[in-house]
Amino acid sequence: MREDIGTTKYLIHAKIEANGVVERPDVVGAIFGQTEGLLGDELDLRELLKTGRIGRIKVDIKSTQGKSSGTITIPSSLDRIETSIIGAALETIERVGPCEAKIKVERIEDVREEKRKFVVDRARELLEKFGETALESQEITGKVKESTRLEEISEYEGLPAGPGVRDSDAVVIVEGRADVLNLLRAGIKNVIAIEGTSVPPAVTELSKHKTVTAFLDSDRGGDLILKELLQVAEVDFVARPPLNRSVEDLTRKEIIKTLRNKVSLEQAIAEARRKPATTNEKTNEIGRLENTISRLRGTLKALLLDERLDPIEETQVRDLKDRLSNATGVKAVVFDGVVTQELADLAAEKGVSSVVGMRSRVKLTPQNVRILTLDELRRLKYKK
Repeated sequence: MREDIGTTKYLIHAKIEANGVVERPDVVGAIFGQTEGLLGDELDLRELLKTGRIGRIKVDIKSTQGKSSGTITIPSSLDRIETSIIGAALETIERVGPCEAKIKVERIEDVREEKRKFVVDRARELLEKFGETALESQEITGKVKESTRLEEISEYEGLPAGPGVRDSDAVVIVEGRADVLNLLRAGIKNVIAIEGTSVPPAVTELSKHKTVTAFLDSDRGGDLILKELLQVAEVDFVARPPLNRSVEDLTRKEIIKTLRNKVSLEQAIAEARRKPATTNEKTNEIGRLENTISRLRGTLKALLLDERLDPIEETQVRDLKDRLSNATGVKAVVFDGVVTQELADLAAEKGVSSVVGMRSRVKLTPQNVRILTLDELRRLKYKK
């Protein structure tokens, strides 16, 4: 960091040019002399210097070919407004000694911001060195964690992963990038995401050489991924969050607890067999819609689905109304956004039976159209 500047909050940085040869005492004298009485007693530079609210004025000036130029630095422990007034007062100085002169303030530096940056950078280094931290959830701590998390997430064969995947004897397989980030927040670095319902070959190969824990959402999507994992990879343990919760939403304490309570593959299969089979078509539809909207969260994308709830077309949310207007055979619209009255009315015109968004602002639901949100789908799903 910089030299010790005590309780200084700000540094006034200015440039000086003079049409003649002048030295530091001339500049300092001009500053005190020509601002005296200009700003009143409360902002008199001599008094501020005596009380320590203005620090020692630093002048670095050189003369060449009969002209002088250099820099002026003034430390200030005043507030922002008062410091700015002092800076503006410098620019009223027109002479230094016998020479015409011009002073221009280039910037006012917030010294505390540099200190904050040092604290964040140093804390990040300590966090990386010692692992877990007991820091409180404050703004600076958040910056440290965010910086560390973004640096830690990497790739393994093109898949989002933590830095410990290659060297660790065990890995945790999750569904998506958001899950990887959440586990990194909890200090778990041997994590990798499959990014979709199809298990990549890299995960299959990885499972042959490491102890594998499948940490998947407790929904139909998680069930389908687990089934495929069992077919193409070697899974040793299974961990699932509580019902109505996703891995990406769990707190650090919940993540640690869930992973500690993981069960062997054999036990997970036995528990799945004990669950009663669901044959109700409506329940199955609710589950599929809930899984689809969960996967779209944060993507700003929309899906148009057919009678079997299979995708017809994927588009950006901003283009949804235009695409829906020109589409045919659409039974459901699922998108990462807010359901408006205009969209609901358009869906009714197109014969769409379900519109699913993150939130709804529909005041009058059209006949034969269901308006659903992610929270409503989850309540319906787990009520069954």
